[in-house]
Amino acid sequence: MPALPMCLLVLLVPLLCVLQAARAQVNPAVCRYPLGMSGGHIPDEDISASSQWSESTAAKYGRLDSEDGDGAWCPEIPVEPDDLKEFLQIDLRALHFITLVGTQGRHAGGHGNEFAPMYKINYSRDGTRWISWRNRHGKQVLDGNTNPYDIVLKDLEPPLIARFVRFIPVTDHSMNVCLRVELYGCVWLDGLVSYNAPAGQQLVLPGGTVIYLNDSVYDGAFGYSMTEGLGQLTDGVSGLDDFTQTHEYHVWPGYDYVGWRNESTAGGYVEITFEFDRIRNFTTMKVHCNNMFAKGVKIFKEVQCYFRSDAGEWEPNAVSSVLVLDDVNPSARFVTVPLLHRMASAIKCQYYFADTWMMFSEITFQSDAAMYNNSVAPPEMPMAPTTYDPTLKVDDSNTRILIGCLVAIIFILLAIIVIILWRQFWQKMLEKASRRMLDDEMTVSLSLPSESSMFNHNRSSSSSEHESNSTYDRIFPLGPDYQEPSRLIRKLPEFTPGEEDTALKDTAAGLAPLSPPGCSGLVKPSPAAVPEGVPHYAEADIVNLQGVTGGNTYSVPALTMDLLSGKDVAVEEFPRKLLTFKEKLGEGQFGEVHLCEVEGMEKFTDKDLALQGLEAGSNRPVLVAVKMLRADANKNARNDFLKEIKIMARLKDPNIIRLLAVCIADDPLCMITEYMENGDLNQFLARHEAHSPPDAQTPTVSYRDLRFMASQIASGMKYLSSLNFVHRDLATRNCLVGKRYTIKIADFGMSRNLYSGDYYRIQGRAVLPIRWMSWESILLGKFTTASDVWAFGVTLWETFTLCREQPYSQLSDEQVIENTGEFFRDQGRQTYLPQPALCPDSVYKLMLSCWRRDTKDRPSFQDIHRLLHEPAGDE
Repeated sequence: MPALPMCLLVLLVPLLCVLQAARAQVNPAVCRYPLGMSGGHIPDEDISASSQWSESTAAKYGRLDSEDGDGAWCPEIPVEPDDLKEFLQIDLRALHFITLVGTQGRHAGGHGNEFAPMYKINYSRDGTRWISWRNRHGKQVLDGNTNPYDIVLKDLEPPLIARFVRFIPVTDHSMNVCLRVELYGCVWLDGLVSYNAPAGQQLVLPGGTVIYLNDSVYDGAFGYSMTEGLGQLTDGVSGLDDFTQTHEYHVWPGYDYVGWRNESTAGGYVEITFEFDRIRNFTTMKVHCNNMFAKGVKIFKEVQCYFRSDAGEWEPNAVSSVLVLDDVNPSARFVTVPLLHRMASAIKCQYYFADTWMMFSEITFQSDAAMYNNSVAPPEMPMAPTTYDPTLKVDDSNTRILIGCLVAIIFILLAIIVIILWRQFWQKMLEKASRRMLDDEMTVSLSLPSESSMFNHNRSSSSSEHESNSTYDRIFPLGPDYQEPSRLIRKLPEFTPGEEDTALKDTAAGLAPLSPPGCSGLVKPSPAAVPEGVPHYAEADIVNLQGVTGGNTYSVPALTMDLLSGKDVAVEEFPRKLLTFKEKLGEGQFGEVHLCEVEGMEKFTDKDLALQGLEAGSNRPVLVAVKMLRADANKNARNDFLKEIKIMARLKDPNIIRLLAVCIADDPLCMITEYMENGDLNQFLARHEAHSPPDAQTPTVSYRDLRFMASQIASGMKYLSSLNFVHRDLATRNCLVGKRYTIKIADFGMSRNLYSGDYYRIQGRAVLPIRWMSWESILLGKFTTASDVWAFGVTLWETFTLCREQPYSQLSDEQVIENTGEFFRDQGRQTYLPQPALCPDSVYKLMLSCWRRDTKDRPSFQDIHRLLHEPAGDE
């Protein structure tokens, strides 16, 4: 083993141990470990059932991916509709935070064909009080299996905290069912079994928007107060800085927070009682609070905590902490409250208001289990010998930390060995590759805020100046500490001859092709005119240009840049004082996007520009979007910003957002672009209905309107493709809507917190809109006009579903990536987006043509625009 990696190990391992010990909050994205059904760690005696068909189909055989016995657990009689008496129960022996479940039917080597098409989950923390799990929208039934052999994984949102879990088969007709199951999660170290608190309240903003601050996933009794349950304060999701924005998709404003108004409480404080599984030695409490003081929301100014070791009275001496309030930084944050090693099985905390509102999204505790009672004998009395109480369990937190550190050491050693062997293997493979393959010149430029690497595969693979220093990623990139829960995500099979070499070279470069929007793609030089017989998707050298918000400015071909650089387009300097800021639309690594109102804009616009809300001689204020570069941005970011201005100034199309003016005389640098009065297309359509009763208040939109909007998107993309511009993030969130359903394509949807769920983070470095991306963009890193056509098909699907759900909403991010592998294999197993109810066959056929495997078989934007612009014969 080289000396340098060994030295790094010596430094890394203690750091990992410290991080593991310091982290108190559960992370649902990481807490996804199999809990022992498939691996056998859960013993047979901890698995029970309501009944069994025979000894060979007993509960102990209900283990995922196991064929023992007759291959699964099967109840004694067929399951009837609405008959929920049959169940498979698992005792985990301790509280666990459960984020994912897996189910499977009975296959038995082809002899069985029984499975549960649907199921419910009941859980309990004490074995007495049972709770029915519901998702964030109140639905109890989960979709199960469609055959007896495939494993179906379902994310539990919200996660559940339980010791006992029951799987209850559900059917719509009488049928025989069998089950094999697995639970995924981690040990619930907090030991919290319930919290009692006042019910959350409603906040009405000045504009009339109602913010619901109730605990919508609380699983206890719910009335004027919440008792004997857990909910959003323990779901592992910390609220955003702006409490009106949420992590979840299509939920109401304020969803991530539980909040209370000062005037509604007695004594100026909110009292929350926390009950734990046993007596514990408490060190700290962490409370995640909102601090938007501009809207009357502040962190609590003081907290007093009382302790109780049994069912008796609360101890009189409280632990009190007074906070220094922050009226400068409005960011939400965790507030750490020391609990001074007090021992108790229950804590009652009173949080005192510092302003009109107080909002919490998470409360976590750090503790060790107490081996003895908190009572101490008087000094003049001899200490009684400590007796062992078998009902009190020692918390093995330190043991887990030690085990975690040892496991980390093993994984790091294995990773280094695998990387070295992998590197040597692929270097040999590349040396043996045919020169004909290597003549296909492919340049990858990966530009991230923290690193920049360049790979040119036409040079020798042993050239040291082009070696990657990054860790090798996998075809299906997951977080570094994520454990794959099953064999659902399989390795990609052998590539076809042309693509094998591409994939090998990409993988040898550390999978750098998985670049985020705003980074250059895998491309080749493109001639000015495409000769006959050559695919109409020119793959041009892309100039790396990242937008200030971390999203993409249009990826620009080098050839086009040369053409554009011949003559500058004058852009007016706009008086910064005339901008009235309305709200922040989003932010990224190097800047922010604001919605502003401005007067006198007609003096700064071209004569051919029909600005929304601006008429000849009108002095009415109009809305504009202002991209602002942070003053502390580096030199590269400033240069990119100025290049973006130069490019945007030359884009002139009725369906592309236009650059109106700039503020670059002094910092911060700003560019002012159009903003349409109806906002983005995603939110616009979500507010509409296709058909409504005559007395309904919801606005409607017709098929003709939807087709008209889609044709405008195609027209704008036709213009971009004529310049060989690649958008990389085409979606309804990046299309703005004006009067009379006017559509203009923009590029700052990625920076908005509202759409953070639409992007998949790779190894914590970059984000990709994978649900809109083509298979070659995800697996090979190739971004071309053809991949924009794929994204247009998904955007068209969004439009005709009125943006009621996220594309592939039934699939997890990892399953979406796996599905792209099926598109590559092209064996008929890929999953397509279903035909929307409002969508006629002709439009759905157009969508399917956009998702064809081979790029040359997809239509061009010219073809798409012509088809959508023609009179519709299917209305």
